[in-house]
Amino acid sequence: MSILFDANTPAPLAGWLKGHRVTQADELGWQGLENGDLLDSAEQAGFEMLLTCDQNVRYQQNLSTRKLAVVILSTNHWPSVREVADKVAIKIDFVQIGQLVRIDINSL
Repeated sequence: MSILFDANTPAPLAGWLKGHRVTQADELGWQGLENGDLLDSAEQAGFEMLLTCDQNVRYQQNLSTRKLAVVILSTNHWPSVREVADKVAIKIDFVQIGQLVRIDINSL
């Protein structure tokens, strides 16, 4: 699956996502895009998932019509995410296009 990391997503997590193609939003010059524009750009570029730590994206955007999965991590605090990165990777492996999934780092 091709995954776009939002600017607030811990970049080192990409190393745990084996079998996925990960691109950082800032690699594409998209770090300043607001959520709607970022989602539009991600879809147009063929990404299948947006991985973000922005807790508000699910309230600010109508995600039901999107053609990509949106995964929201409960925190972007890398030491906390690193402790459960293998479990996060397993959850991401099972996400389907069109789903909205929130991963609570503290409950893994």
